[in-house]
Amino acid sequence: MENWFNKVFPFFDPLNPEFKPGDRIINYFSNCFSFHLFRKNSDRLFKSHIQQLNNLAIKSLNTPSNALMVTDASVKNNVAFSIAHIHIHNKPIIKMLHHAVNITSTEAEFFAIRCGINQAMHLQYVSKIIVVTNSIHTARKIFDPSSHPLQKQVALILNDLRVFFNCHHENMIKFWECPSKSKWSTDQKGRNFLDLVNSDNKTLEPMYSKGGAWLQYVGHSNTLCARAARVITNHTLIGEYRLHFFPRKEFSCPCSLYPIEMRHHILHECRRFNKYWNPRRDLIAYFIMFLKLNPCVFTFLPCNS
Repeated sequence: MENWFNKVFPFFDPLNPEFKPGDRIINYFSNCFSFHLFRKNSDRLFKSHIQQLNNLAIKSLNTPSNALMVTDASVKNNVAFSIAHIHIHNKPIIKMLHHAVNITSTEAEFFAIRCGINQAMHLQYVSKIIVVTNSIHTARKIFDPSSHPLQKQVALILNDLRVFFNCHHENMIKFWECPSKSKWSTDQKGRNFLDLVNSDNKTLEPMYSKGGAWLQYVGHSNTLCARAARVITNHTLIGEYRLHFFPRKEFSCPCSLYPIEMRHHILHECRRFNKYWNPRRDLIAYFIMFLKLNPCVFTFLPCNS
């Protein structure tokens, strides 16, 4: 089992050449890696971070040179499990699942990151590796030169990254934190489902009893109901939807200010729909008001406004 995990257990290696002062990877490739941490200050910042993750995933999964890697690890009954998924161009490329006994979840998470990076950097035409993890502080140890139990693993990762960065000056790796509580991509409603809240600031859950959660707002108009359903499920003919089926077609926003015509951009930012604006567009009443005052948005007909 130890051979299978390739020395995942604590192993100090302070004299490894990767930790030599003045010759560390941070001295030569400081612009080739970055960390994007989740801010825990407020619900608004939390939603903003998740939206950034959604935008990042959409762009990455439609860019052949990007490798999107999602890792996770857990410990149950003294058995650690680690998993790493790698996606390129909206297709799953690699799925790695490992398990071992008597190691911590931190060690298992670090091992998953190490294996994922090693696999992603050898994929053809990949110039950007994006790592999404719920253990961002563990990932930051990769560039920590001080002595710690994961030094052996760090040295192996740094050696791989040095080769990757040397291949081309535009090669880079980005680490994004995804808190477990966000249930990102595992929400039963689907990651494309638009969460709306009522006047009591409570999330409207899918239901069919008593007319459902939305019908009382849109049931008086078939057209409005259809448009609202398309927006809530993100199943409408905008660039974000089209690129999944017609990646060679144009999917940028006609306003020329955003590379992808996305639902969030249309609802909150796009200058084409400025007849009504409110920062609380997640409130069902304001959301419906936006649809009423912008009748050409989220329809099958071209919008000339």
